[in-house]
Amino acid sequence: MSNVVVVGAQWGDEGKGKIVDRYTEFVDVVARYQGGNNAGHTLVVGGEKTVLHLIPAGVLHPGKTCVIGNGVVVDPAVFMMEIDRLKKRGYLKDDAQLVLSQDAHVIMPWHKAVDVARESAMGAGKIGTTGRGIGPTYEDKVARRGIRIRDLLDAGRLERRIRERLPAAQEELRRLGDSTALDGTAIASEYAGLGKRLAGYAGDASLTLHRAIRAGKSVLFEGAQGTMLDVDHGTYPFVTSSNTVAANAAAGTGIGPTAIDRVIGVAKAYSTRVGGGPYPTELKDATGDRLRQVGNEFGATTGRPRRTGWFDALALRYAARVNGLDGLAITKLDVLTGFPELKVAVAYRLDGKTVEELPGDAEDLERCQPIYETIPGWTESLAHARDLERLPAAVRHYLKRLEALSGVKVVAVSVGAERDETILLENPFAA
Repeated sequence: MSNVVVVGAQWGDEGKGKIVDRYTEFVDVVARYQGGNNAGHTLVVGGEKTVLHLIPAGVLHPGKTCVIGNGVVVDPAVFMMEIDRLKKRGYLKDDAQLVLSQDAHVIMPWHKAVDVARESAMGAGKIGTTGRGIGPTYEDKVARRGIRIRDLLDAGRLERRIRERLPAAQEELRRLGDSTALDGTAIASEYAGLGKRLAGYAGDASLTLHRAIRAGKSVLFEGAQGTMLDVDHGTYPFVTSSNTVAANAAAGTGIGPTAIDRVIGVAKAYSTRVGGGPYPTELKDATGDRLRQVGNEFGATTGRPRRTGWFDALALRYAARVNGLDGLAITKLDVLTGFPELKVAVAYRLDGKTVEELPGDAEDLERCQPIYETIPGWTESLAHARDLERLPAAVRHYLKRLEALSGVKVVAVSVGAERDETILLENPFAA
């Protein structure tokens, strides 16, 4: 049995949830290792759409264990709302199916207030956060002043921790020009109540995964966002607040790196980005608008329109390097149907020079102009293709070119939103 990490190989929103959902039938456990409810997985099964923000995509499969690791930051109200919605639709019938790490940090009301106030104060220099409090929660975690799930389970401890932290948070809000007054007593009461509701799910996620792996079970590790938004390896400072790369699957769930067997990167057949920051292949024209409309490129969490562009082979090669990709899943191929020709960035022009590797400096990347290779498009519908041979020759040529440019083999292809519209060329859990 194998343990596999599924990671975003672009700027997020690559369709990781769909690939995770497709792979879940082959595994016993699905574990989320970073991020918070600033990201969302949109899944379509039997024509019914499900959007998940915290709970792993594997929850749509009965009998699978879903784990939320210590590396995730959790809004307990959102967590319980997702559970309630899933139960109403007949999912999560067994509460033992879901384990929430007691060491995961909690998004508190001041985190969300500070997040919004900071973005407002930054004006044109804003990062483009979702305002969900993710960044400030990770800051408190690193500063050793955070509140964790285990604190919600002890009302006395929770009240003490809130009393210790709230004055400084209130002072920061005042400095940012936000006059919001936060009531510590009310917050303690509300979050203690949430702690009682989620107590049945709270547990030792690391031990759960360790025992599963020791028993020979397969684990699928899923992250949020994408490689180019990693706090260390992305287009800093226009990044998220955690490590999105595959290596964090170990640290974010409490297992050793030797437990990971393979890493699968997910990339769209084109590219998108949300928020500010450099994006060399961005299309600010009718083609970009068409990609946005046909691809329904609007955030699952925020609804905000995504920036769209052609495929960037330099970004993918970089993702392959920092994640150690063993395979590549290409999603949304169907969105490109009808384009007479496609373009792929194979190099950049930077200050008069040609560069073939992604610059490490975001300001350099901002000045880069893509050098494109033009590839023939296709007009045939991909809706009924369920194996590689049924895809048009032009699609297969496009996939082969992406393989050659990235150095990573394509192991899965998505041609539509439904679960059964994902073609598996290789099963990473069969090894």
